[in-house]
Amino acid sequence: MKNIIQFHIYKGDKYYVAQGIDFPVVTQAKTLDELAKNIKEAVELHLEDQDLSELDLAPNPSILLNMELGSAVYA
Repeated sequence: MKNIIQFHIYKGDKYYVAQGIDFPVVTQAKTLDELAKNIKEAVELHLEDQDLSELDLAPNPSILLNMELGSAVYA
């Protein structure tokens, strides 16, 4: 069973986007702080009334965020 729900975060044109890795949740926000709140809320809503074992999740899984950074610019 998985103890961690992973999200990939990247900057879109206007918003930061969080996309679940092997987890069917996507959310967005203008700031990273808002995005963190949205991710937590979206995960809670998605898992509400779900049998976690059917989703191969351990009780009380953690959320891990991976952020994509733009390429470095050298002078």
